[in-house]
Amino acid sequence: MKRWQSWLGLAVSAFFLWLTLRGLKLEEVASYLQTANYLWLIPSVAVYFLAVAARTWRWNYLLRPLKRISLKRLFPIVVIGYMGNNIFPFRIGELLRAYVLKRNEEVSISSSLATIVVERIFDGLTMLLFAFVALLTAPFLSDALRLTVVIGSLVFLGALIIFLFLAARPATAARLYNPLINHLIPHRLRDKLRGFIERFMSGLAALRDFKHVIMIFLTTVLIWLLETVTYWFVMHAFSLQLSFFTLMMMNGVVNLITTLPAAPGYIGTFDASGIWVLEAFGVIKSRATAYTLVLHATLWLPITLLGFFYMIREGLRWGDLTQAAHLRESETAT
Repeated sequence: MKRWQSWLGLAVSAFFLWLTLRGLKLEEVASYLQTANYLWLIPSVAVYFLAVAARTWRWNYLLRPLKRISLKRLFPIVVIGYMGNNIFPFRIGELLRAYVLKRNEEVSISSSLATIVVERIFDGLTMLLFAFVALLTAPFLSDALRLTVVIGSLVFLGALIIFLFLAARPATAARLYNPLINHLIPHRLRDKLRGFIERFMSGLAALRDFKHVIMIFLTTVLIWLLETVTYWFVMHAFSLQLSFFTLMMMNGVVNLITTLPAAPGYIGTFDASGIWVLEAFGVIKSRATAYTLVLHATLWLPITLLGFFYMIREGLRWGDLTQAAHLRESETAT
């Protein structure tokens, strides 16, 4: 990890933490935390792991053109990846997930990373769809919140169109990028870069069939509905009265903001954005903060602990993160 990237993430988290703490009455937050009914966390964690199982099935579906891998073998790899995202900055867990898949199943890192990028694009579009639906039910929301949803929608929709084009017209795409490679890349690196791009393109194979695209989209909607149910269960721990559409909005905006660089575990970005949405719907800041902190811990702690368990079981070490980066570089060079 480059030093400047780490400092950037810390600076972003510090800014969002400042937004969170500004004007906050900590004694009121502590009071809400003390009186919460934490039994509601049991079904919330159970539903969250159902969402993780659905994510595993979706990745299995995206990987089928490359290799058929059982859900039993894929689930630990998915959990290890999310653990990596939770404890390292810049979503390093995605690279760790691709590395473990290469180590266990001999699937190219370049190709598996392409499937992971596709996942993220569908996640982004679905989150923004949730936010857009919620906007229709709450015309009183601020222009800033609406602008966030609109800009994010354009970015993710544009990315999806590009990837659908790359998947559907690989030969046309090659005619576009090959001249650029020939003119801009040193001769000794051209074949290496072409090999990397070709392996990446093979990871987009599931997007070549419209029925597959629909299946991936519907699975993604199910994943985020389940995660919103997690928000709903945690809400009951604090006796909040929020509509499911409000929680859809919160889920969408929070996960959009957490795509920004931040300290490990999305510290600050998750919390400030969640509180921001809840305040927009009339929840006082201290209560919104208590709820968001517990929700953050619910989404972070169980899967991180399970990820550590699978990491030990797989015989992985912290040095494997460096090895993952080196292996990706060597793939580009072959």
